[in-house]
Amino acid sequence: MPTYSRVDLAFERGEGAWLITADGKRYLDFTSGVAVNALGHAHPHMVEAITAQAQKLWHTSNLFRIPEGETLSARLCELSFADFVFFQNSGTEAIECSIKMARKYQSASGKPERYRIVTFEGAFHGRTMAALAATGNKKYLDGFGPPMPGFDQVAFGDLELVKKAVGPETAAIIIEPVMGEGGVRVVPHNFLRALRKLCDDNGLLLIFDEVQTGIGRTGDMFAYQHTGVEPDIMAIAKALGGGFPIGACLATTEAAKGMTAGSHGSTFGGNQMAMAAANAVLDVVSGKGFLDKVRQSGLLLKQRLAELKDRHSSVIAEVRGEGLLIGLKMVPPAGEMVDELRNEEMLAVAAGDNVVRLLAPLIIGETEISEAIARIDRACTTLAKAHPRQQGAA
Repeated sequence: MPTYSRVDLAFERGEGAWLITADGKRYLDFTSGVAVNALGHAHPHMVEAITAQAQKLWHTSNLFRIPEGETLSARLCELSFADFVFFQNSGTEAIECSIKMARKYQSASGKPERYRIVTFEGAFHGRTMAALAATGNKKYLDGFGPPMPGFDQVAFGDLELVKKAVGPETAAIIIEPVMGEGGVRVVPHNFLRALRKLCDDNGLLLIFDEVQTGIGRTGDMFAYQHTGVEPDIMAIAKALGGGFPIGACLATTEAAKGMTAGSHGSTFGGNQMAMAAANAVLDVVSGKGFLDKVRQSGLLLKQRLAELKDRHSSVIAEVRGEGLLIGLKMVPPAGEMVDELRNEEMLAVAAGDNVVRLLAPLIIGETEISEAIARIDRACTTLAKAHPRQQGAA
């Protein structure tokens, strides 16, 4: 179905931060499958783990114990605030689980009238009907009938509007610590702290959507860990499987108290292949010094990009983001920059607010960063010529 405006470009294989076409052309991959390929392409530890599992067992169903999943959930709980994990196959499914859990929690607490969830303009939570309603983007909702009820969207960063939106039917608040699709907008930590207090004062659950930020992308295992704020529920996916489809919904014991036998399910969720992939990713990302290297790489890349912004102020308006989730707020259309980078054999992806996202694999090194800067520099030069600064413009 023509639901994607696909670029006429296909790849045969990948090596680390590089994608390679059938005719041998090499592209520097700063899209990473939209923040999925955390360890780049064909990472040897992942290849070994998935190959070994493929020779043993792929799927049995959650009707039986899955020891590999028990191991993964214990590791995720140890690395986070959570006490329980539910596995599924995508970020959208993790969000659906989060929404259901928040509503079920209120029902189990004797307040079934509490089902509404406060969301924020510019957010992106996925493409299923509930996730679309939470996202609230008219472009994605158009043509699908009335949006699913139960979501109250407010302006990003306006605490007074959030307080007004909270009522006797409110169950939870959901937010991304860094809005990826919405333009790589970092939510101020004091705003997250205020949301935490608002939830605590009103018996609400705080849900963090870390589908894009989780598993090292911002330089911590999870973005919430450098905000001083812990959620009650957290959705993760993308990088968790390093390219293999998996999502996870993490929660505290209290938040998960309504999730009793039969209240939720997933045929494929938590299958042995997905668990092997995710455990292999965690082996690497939780390894000694790995996240320190991500933070160093992110800092170096942002510093080099800031220099480019100073040199190309008619093209780059702002450099934003955390770790290796970096956005370039553009002056010309972001899509033109994505196209020009592709002409330089580098892959990036656009986001809202006229932003280009740079999503390098977390294993990126100084050599690839220098190569990326050179290609972005050349793209900026081309765009500056295509969009000459108007006389007298700042």
